[in-house]
Amino acid sequence: MKKAKCRSYGSMCSKHPLPRTSCFYSTTPPTSSSPHKPESLLVKKCIFLLQNCGSSKLKLRQIHAFSIRHGVPLNDPHIGKHLIYNLVSLSAPMSYPHNIFSCIRSSNVFTWNTMIRGYAESESPEPALQLYRQMRASCIQPDTHTYPFLLKAVAKLADVRIGEIVHSTVIRNGYDSLAFVQNSLVHMYAACGLVDSAHKAFELMSERDIVAWNSVINGFALNGKPNEALTLFREMGLEGVKPDGYTVLSLLSACAELGALALGRRVHVYMVKVGLTDNLHVNNALLDFYAKCGSIREARKVFDEMKERNAVSWSSLIVGLAVNGFGEEALELFKEMETEELVPSEVTFVGVLYACSHCGMVDEGFSYFKRMKEKYGIVPKIEHHGCIVDLLSRAGLVKEAYQYIRNMPLQPNAVIWRTLLGACAMHGHLTLGEYARAQVLKLEPGYSGDYVLLSNLYASEQRWSDVHVLRRKMLRDGVKKIPGYSLVEFGNHVYEFLMGDRSHPQSDQIYAMLAEITKRLRLEGYAPHTENVLADIEEEEKENALSYHSEKIAVAFMLLKTAPGTPIRIVKNLRICADCHLGIKLTSKVFEREIIVRDQSRFHHFRDGFCSCRDYW
Repeated sequence: MKKAKCRSYGSMCSKHPLPRTSCFYSTTPPTSSSPHKPESLLVKKCIFLLQNCGSSKLKLRQIHAFSIRHGVPLNDPHIGKHLIYNLVSLSAPMSYPHNIFSCIRSSNVFTWNTMIRGYAESESPEPALQLYRQMRASCIQPDTHTYPFLLKAVAKLADVRIGEIVHSTVIRNGYDSLAFVQNSLVHMYAACGLVDSAHKAFELMSERDIVAWNSVINGFALNGKPNEALTLFREMGLEGVKPDGYTVLSLLSACAELGALALGRRVHVYMVKVGLTDNLHVNNALLDFYAKCGSIREARKVFDEMKERNAVSWSSLIVGLAVNGFGEEALELFKEMETEELVPSEVTFVGVLYACSHCGMVDEGFSYFKRMKEKYGIVPKIEHHGCIVDLLSRAGLVKEAYQYIRNMPLQPNAVIWRTLLGACAMHGHLTLGEYARAQVLKLEPGYSGDYVLLSNLYASEQRWSDVHVLRRKMLRDGVKKIPGYSLVEFGNHVYEFLMGDRSHPQSDQIYAMLAEITKRLRLEGYAPHTENVLADIEEEEKENALSYHSEKIAVAFMLLKTAPGTPIRIVKNLRICADCHLGIKLTSKVFEREIIVRDQSRFHHFRDGFCSCRDYW
């Protein structure tokens, strides 16, 4: 039978066919030539029961069974409409309402919308798109409620091509000025990662409610644009829109990404003011925020004051303690979790193994790995195996790490091979490093960090010709090295510094302070680690290159701008080098400052000339 299209945006989908009766594939739209007979008292009774059954799935099934036993026709559109609506509202498995939907002799737009909504809100939203195509093929005209549900399904699928087609259909049908359709468009583009398109749709809205603000703020926060998220939050306040719990979640995520502790603390104050401190999800986000800002005492305080905790709460603090260099405390917390007879999850054990890895606890790591399998019956995933490889690699057991990878029950991914490559670069295993890089290239070619690691390995062995060959290959393949940068927060603003950065208006004062720091450190016995500059240049040039690393500039800026004794917090996008690590350790002693640096993999708490990582990172 020919499948008709009625202003549809695509052809019928055959990948996941939906069972329908033949009348729904007819090219002839339903007519009213045979008016429906007056409803019987039994039908009215069933409809009354459906309208008043509340939120009980059991009662709903009983009413359905009652209607079948008393001969109420299953294809009655009035019974079917109410039954489907109630089932979808109660989040019943979609196979149940779909079977009823397939029997209805003539569904109206409300019933079609309900089915599309049901699938859009389910874990498998693909059928929502198929139903829309069938709806158009049946010449049922979508209404103002159809497209928000459809866009919700597209957002879950993150299929921007379909989303743009639906957007154009919305415009053609004249629904693009409706607030709830506009909200759905903003959410769809944000969920697909097109935050600029989401912001454009947001800017075109004549009236913006809290849903629209939340969608675009969350879109920026989750897509690597935390500064934009915070800027929108300020605009939100100026327009008199009050944030809600969802806004707070997005803001805390953005603050955690930037390490913006002062701003996050203001969000915390707002939470207390509006009574969000009992919200489990918001508290988990707050705990995670403090941990990611290196303020582990405040993270622990949030945890201790939580009236309700779940596995996410425990896991967040365990991981937070681990990456901040408090591995023993992380493991003690895990023991406390076991004492309270709480069942740890897969994520919890990732945190435990992470703690062992970053604190050099090799034997303890293998012991917890064994307990995870034998006591809790958790089958190790690739993340757990990755932690074991990292555990061995950080301890210098590079060959053992390679043997573990070879004997893994799962196929190693690029992250695991990259971990081994980093260990080879750190510990000087050239042949194994070349092999690890070859494996990474098979899985994820074109990542600049892999070229840099191997280049550094060659340079550490004084193989300058191989360094030049590899870097020429990087240029030829269009691979660019990720530039290092450091972020600091001061005066409600986040400042970014690059290596040798002179863009700041006070750069002259900053570099004068940098010179003063170097002078005072040398009096303490500081000598630059020039082996970190892996290039064939003179020693003096190497020392100059080390002096202008972004984290050193950030430290100088904060020493200039903040009062004596104030802690300094820095977020670094790459791994801190050995020279900067030594320099900042001595700076914390000479200038009597606590300096917290969050690099690519962990936190370093520098105080009185010591680091929480114990020089193991």
